[in-house]
Amino acid sequence: MGRYRSAAARPRRITAGLLVALLALPLPSLAAPFWGERQSSPVDTPLDALVPGAWIWGGDDTRGGPMAVVVSLTEQRAYVYRNGVLIGVSTISSGRPGYDTPTGVFTVLQKDRDHRSNLYNDAPMPFQQRLTWDGIALHAGGLPGYPESHGCVHLPSGFARHLFDASNLGMTVVVAKAGEAPVSLVHPGPASPIDPHTGADIDSPPLANGQPWAWALSPPTVGPISMILSRSDRMLVVYRNGIEIGRSRVELARPDEHGGTRAYIVEGSATGTSANPEPSANTESSTATNTPTAPASTPTMPSWIAIGVPGAEQQAGQRVPASVVNQVSLPDAFKARLLPLLVPGSVLVATDAPLSAQSNGEHLRVIDSAGPRGWLDEVDTARHLGGD
Repeated sequence: MGRYRSAAARPRRITAGLLVALLALPLPSLAAPFWGERQSSPVDTPLDALVPGAWIWGGDDTRGGPMAVVVSLTEQRAYVYRNGVLIGVSTISSGRPGYDTPTGVFTVLQKDRDHRSNLYNDAPMPFQQRLTWDGIALHAGGLPGYPESHGCVHLPSGFARHLFDASNLGMTVVVAKAGEAPVSLVHPGPASPIDPHTGADIDSPPLANGQPWAWALSPPTVGPISMILSRSDRMLVVYRNGIEIGRSRVELARPDEHGGTRAYIVEGSATGTSANPEPSANTESSTATNTPTAPASTPTMPSWIAIGVPGAEQQAGQRVPASVVNQVSLPDAFKARLLPLLVPGSVLVATDAPLSAQSNGEHLRVIDSAGPRGWLDEVDTARHLGGD
């Protein structure tokens, strides 16, 4: 009888030993929650209509120049720029009272796709991009529609993944709020309000009355070209490697037509030249003090194809007719400088929004207010591609 009891007890002792051994093993990490919308909202979505967890991502071209992020604590939104052009906007949740998100200029110090908190019970913080060594970071997290984090900037999971994949160590991140930063940082627009290399806010002076265009005296000689065409300002701004190198007034053949946000990329290089007439006295006087003499001839406009931005994916790869490109007129002297720089991969974004917050008539908002309507309200179509 005792022998049978011993045999019967043995499995129990083995089972108990296995249980102890299993309990001693580290538990597998539970899958992180998925916060926010799974897909980008259409690029024409008014920013005030982005519900908590909604976001817009317009491009993943990692060759397109330096990136920078502006986080507006006032608006509870994050703005992502590449080579001076806005490519993404997202709702956020920043630090709640007592855990305020610090403002200032930061750089990404560390990236961890599957990070878990060392301070808050191993809480998942996917797609973490560390801004400070004491715990402040960008990462996917809860998005209730108001500040509720322990100091980090929470992003929707889908947006956080895009940003993580596109960014690099050292990327500049500026965190701003009303009363502590210029309005251009609190309410960013389609043109980057900061230098992507230093994080310093940029005060780009507008063209003086009667001045048709301006070009930098010593512009960067390398780096990708991107452009923003503001239909409301009748202005084209050119960036190289994230730095503005020129701007010009434009004339639109059909200024009253609208068609949504559109982005374009140069398909082929400019070919041929056209005679460059002598600039008018007005143009000459406005540029003689800050730009060199224009070349004797002007290359023709290159060919363009459409980028399939969210909400207009079906247009991806469609060639833009020359008759549409020529709906925009630029001063010949400005074209003489711009067109030789346009190579396959150069990007243009057309928008109805003004280039700067200072010129759009919006008032400074207080924290947690909706903020001004942004560059994605109503924007221009393919017919604003530039060049006559």
